[in-house]
Amino acid sequence: MKALKYYIKIMDAFSEKTGFVISWLSTLLVITVFYDVIMRYVFKNGSIAIQELEWHIFSVIFLLGAAFTLKREGHVRVDILYTKFSTITKAWVDLLGTFIFLIPFCVIVIYSTKLFILASWSVREISPDPGGLPFRYALKAMVPIGFFFLILQGTSEALKNLLVILGKNEVVLHNNDFNEKDVLQNNDFNKKEDGKKS
Repeated sequence: MKALKYYIKIMDAFSEKTGFVISWLSTLLVITVFYDVIMRYVFKNGSIAIQELEWHIFSVIFLLGAAFTLKREGHVRVDILYTKFSTITKAWVDLLGTFIFLIPFCVIVIYSTKLFILASWSVREISPDPGGLPFRYALKAMVPIGFFFLILQGTSEALKNLLVILGKNEVVLHNNDFNEKDVLQNNDFNKKEDGKKS
């Protein structure tokens, strides 16, 4: 159990740090878009490099931010039935969903993009447009990296749900204000849930 808890702690901390970096990249993206708009429409001086930089930054935010979003439960979820489930049932749904859908999908993406990413690196692919950015091959490498991070965080979430099912460890409450105080003993948490139902 200690090994599982240690992995969860390390992986969650890593995703939080990644999310912090992504937040600054989001700020950089806003500044870049603002600069591009001013230069194009006020000074009539557009730049291919700046336009490409915008979607480069957005791609990194999307790919590297997926694991952080998963940790904070920010991905779209159909809650019609899920919200009515008990704590244990929710844990089972999340656990099975992770191993049946999330992790296999990530593996498929990593495997299916391997060849075109290796081809891009072999020729040191750059932008085909005049004045565009170099290092496009490095950007493409973010695809497997981002989905690998998603596998790691997905495993962390699966372990949390497994511990809930076993009823022998802590339940980590997922919310945007996560801190150490949000860790409750599973038995106490379930008692409160049962009390509400009765």
